[in-house]
Amino acid sequence: MENTARYLRQGTMPDVIPVFPLAGALLLPGGQLPLNIFEPRYLRMIDDVLGSTRMIGMIQPREAESEGHKSALYGVGCAGRLTGFAESDDGRYLITLTGLRRFQIIEELGVDTPYRQVSVGWEKFSSDGLPDASSEMIDRERLLNAMELYLDAEGLKTDWEAVEDAPSESLVVSLAMGCPFEPNEKQALLEAENNLVRADCLMTLMEMSCVDDGANDSMMQ
Repeated sequence: MENTARYLRQGTMPDVIPVFPLAGALLLPGGQLPLNIFEPRYLRMIDDVLGSTRMIGMIQPREAESEGHKSALYGVGCAGRLTGFAESDDGRYLITLTGLRRFQIIEELGVDTPYRQVSVGWEKFSSDGLPDASSEMIDRERLLNAMELYLDAEGLKTDWEAVEDAPSESLVVSLAMGCPFEPNEKQALLEAENNLVRADCLMTLMEMSCVDDGANDSMMQ
């Protein structure tokens, strides 16, 4: 992780980054996000970043994008470094982004590239990538209970032996990124102040989902 860590040192984060607006997709610092790139504008973006910073900002649009219409973006996203790359026989790029640090959009730039670029500020999230003492306060028993109920309700399986061995912080990142929450819920997880706040938000979302599913089942009987 040495090559990734050096981007977190003060003064090494760029002032301008390309962004990939994708509803429901969440990248968090320390998380890994696989992406299947096939649109020409984003293929061009990957070509460009491979020769420069290898950095892409993942951000959610506030509404569905359509051809010729740029959706407004949420104000906070997460920058990821391209750490995995493969090209398919049909010209798609299969990439992996490793989350570095969250950013705030200062303004969107007028550019000639087919993909969007923004000027960003990093100061609000300068602690990203550093040890977070709040992780030690995560209620692991509640986290595992909420996870078990949620996965069961969604009909999903997991490797519980691996779960038991995983740090609570890693579980929170994986669940927050992987669970199919609504975009505004994903955004709340992204903007959480620290790992403890994110864990509490995640557990609440999983518990509420189970309650809603139970209520819906009762209504259908």
